[in-house]
Amino acid sequence: MSDTPSHGPVKSIMPKWVRGPQDFVGGVALIAIALFALWASSDLQGMRGFSFGAGTAPRMFAYLLLGLGVAVMVVGLVTEGVHLAKYHWRGPLFVSLAILSFALMIRPMGLIVTAFSSFLIAALGTPETKWTETIIVAVCLTAFCSLLFPYALGLPLQMLPKFMIR
Repeated sequence: MSDTPSHGPVKSIMPKWVRGPQDFVGGVALIAIALFALWASSDLQGMRGFSFGAGTAPRMFAYLLLGLGVAVMVVGLVTEGVHLAKYHWRGPLFVSLAILSFALMIRPMGLIVTAFSSFLIAALGTPETKWTETIIVAVCLTAFCSLLFPYALGLPLQMLPKFMIR
C-alpha cells in the first residue's frame, strides 16, 4: 500500500468551465461579503460626489473587496486550481462565538474578564491547543489590552465586572 494520494479523477459539483473551484468559490464569497457591506452602509452619509462622511470608508473598502473578489473569481475561471477541500467548521464556529461573547460580556464583565475568556473561547477552535501556552498568551494579551485601551488610547473602558466595582 502506498501513502501517496491517488491521482484519479476528482468528483466535483462545479461546472466544467470552472477550472479552479477553490478560487472561484472564494471569489464568490468575497463578492457576497462586499455586496452585504455595500447594502449595510447604504444609509450612511458620505461618498456621494466629494462629500465625506461615516459611509465613505466602509463603501470604499467594500468596493475594493468587490474588485478583489471579481479578480479571484476570474483566476478560478481561467487557471487550473485546487478542488474544493472538506470544510472544517470548528475554527470559524469558535472564533465567531468568541466575538459574540466579547460583544455580550464587555459591559457587564469589564475588559479583563471579557478579553481573557474570549481568547480562551477562540482557542477552542483547534484541537492542537496547548492549554499552558494558551493561558500564558491570554494573560499577556489581556494585560496588554488592559494597558493599551484605557491608558495609551484614553478609552473609557470598564476594567472589572460591575459587581466588583460597587
